[in-house]
Amino acid sequence: MGKNLIRFTTGRYTIAYGIGLCILTLLVVATYAKEEKKVDEDSPSEKWKKKDPRDYNDADVERLFQQWEENDDEEPDPDDINPYDRPKPKIDLSKLDPENPESMMKMTKRGTPLMMFVSVSGNPTKEETEKISSRWQEQLFNANFNFKRYVVGDDRLLFHVDDGSWAFDIKNFLIDQERCKDVTIDQQIFYGRGSGRPVDNKAHIVGAEEMEKKKKAEEKKNKKKKSKKKAEKKDEL
Repeated sequence: MGKNLIRFTTGRYTIAYGIGLCILTLLVVATYAKEEKKVDEDSPSEKWKKKDPRDYNDADVERLFQQWEENDDEEPDPDDINPYDRPKPKIDLSKLDPENPESMMKMTKRGTPLMMFVSVSGNPTKEETEKISSRWQEQLFNANFNFKRYVVGDDRLLFHVDDGSWAFDIKNFLIDQERCKDVTIDQQIFYGRGSGRPVDNKAHIVGAEEMEKKKKAEEKKNKKKKSKKKAEKKDEL
């Protein structure tokens, strides 16, 4: 009887000890979590949540936008996706025409952002270039071609087109304008009416003509040297 009583008492103390240890562990964990939460809430990255929205700065607005994005399970609108992140459309190789390079370029550039450079003729000022190009952009916008336009020099423009296939239709419009000197797309230059050349809509490699002129000048120079040497030899004889 005494032994059984001792065993029973010992078991009760063991159970009580175990329960007490569990409670103590839970209290420690809860206290730690509370302290951690307090630290997080006081951190600069969390303080913005307590601000009045009217006091938000640019960084706070950016954090709010990121939080919305993280909690938004809906598929993003294709128009809201960065053009450089949009999936590229598949190209049907059977529709590529090797005899029509421009058609091939339009197909391969479809859905891809593209930059094109435009030169204005007549040695204009930046203000004049702004005025002329603004008029071009308005006409193209009315034809459903939307793009960003930047004046990067007195007579130089940069057009940023979200869909690269539009660039060639825009180019066709521009080279027919009186003040368009040339349009450059992917290191290929197309001369406009303002260049004083025939508008043949043919692509020329950027710098190719300058290299050809340099080559001819070098050949002419070498020819003169040879003629001079021949003349000197005759004089010696």
